[in-house]
Amino acid sequence: MGRPHLLLTVGDPNGIGPEVTAKALARDDVRAAADVTVVGLRSVVEPWLGRYGAAGVDIVEPARADRFVVRYGRVDGEAGRLAHRWVEWAAEACLAGRADGMVTGPVNKAAFAAAGIMEMGHQEVLRRVSGVGEVVTMLVSGRLRCVHLSTHKPLREACAYATRENVRRVVLLTDREFRRWGFAAPRIAVAALNPHAGEGGLIGREELEELGPAVADARAAGVDARGPLPADSVFTRAIAGEFDAVVVMYHDQGHIAVKVHGFERSVSVNLGLPFVRTSVDHGTAFDIAGRGVASGESMAEAVLLAARLAAGQGLGEGAG
Repeated sequence: MGRPHLLLTVGDPNGIGPEVTAKALARDDVRAAADVTVVGLRSVVEPWLGRYGAAGVDIVEPARADRFVVRYGRVDGEAGRLAHRWVEWAAEACLAGRADGMVTGPVNKAAFAAAGIMEMGHQEVLRRVSGVGEVVTMLVSGRLRCVHLSTHKPLREACAYATRENVRRVVLLTDREFRRWGFAAPRIAVAALNPHAGEGGLIGREELEELGPAVADARAAGVDARGPLPADSVFTRAIAGEFDAVVVMYHDQGHIAVKVHGFERSVSVNLGLPFVRTSVDHGTAFDIAGRGVASGESMAEAVLLAARLAAGQGLGEGAG
């Protein structure tokens, strides 16, 4: 195929999304990788594109915003409504075959709530629009790829969610998606929930009663799954190339590892959707919004990864 066509939603217009979009699209390698259409407000995005020399970018405005005035750094229900609709519209376009994939800028959960939107973030919106039963988040930074068993759950609920069935299902989904991306036999590590992988039941029994049996189930289904492995060493082993992915038990277990390894390069990818979706791995950064000091590196990496996946080129570094 030729260059893929990607839709890029700028996220909350009061955040750094429009700025990092412009900075990413000003890069020659990003512009060469895909034909990108920006989904957002022309009045907000165009000044940033002009500021950083990203001329000639297509912009679409799927939602009316006659009364919207950008106020950088403010939580605003109208901004939340717009950002939510842009994500819906881009997903609908991908499902209809009008685009090869989508890249998302950061949204704000408080702005969603102020708009009366109950969905916590992108993943919930995309799962509903696409009608799929299982969508999980993977963070990528170089060779380190962390697939999250759960994301936006309180820690107490996240620990209770680490059951044999849930872990087995996510390991199988990871194996399926990685094979689709060109890995002949994905090597999947499962991170332990407890310190030292539970020390044989002395520091928790989840590894014995839930995680270990889930790994055994996956191996019986033909998956090269390993673990549960202590979380204080599994990420270093993955970075060294021993594993293709690490299934982590909760939000911070994976997010901290990826962001310490390579914060500005890190990208979020959804597994289980019927289309490509990548995202920046940072928030709206209201504290610096509008100042021109945000890094566009994560957005650039998100576009480059989406372009590779949409073109059937796989995950890139360390793939296969």
